[in-house]
Amino acid sequence: MQTAGIGAWHGSEYFAPLMLVMSGQEKRMMVHSLGEIADALIVWPADDGAEYIAAVKTCLDAIQGNISAMAARTALIRAAKEAGIPVIAAVH
Repeated sequence: MQTAGIGAWHGSEYFAPLMLVMSGQEKRMMVHSLGEIADALIVWPADDGAEYIAAVKTCLDAIQGNISAMAARTALIRAAKEAGIPVIAAVH
């Protein structure tokens, strides 16, 4: 798999969007891409869960082009479940 450059990964490989409800109705975050997964993990409310750490690693692997953005999306959903963050997923 080809490695993505820093400029390329932020908007690359869009997928079915997710909405994370980070802290009640007032803070919603739409996630459509690998770059937005990284943005969500930066503002994550807890940084000590096993699934959160796995999601960060998976996101970094995807940024480097070693795995797909869909794998990072799946890891983000698992981390959200662990942290009690509601996820609303759109289906294509």
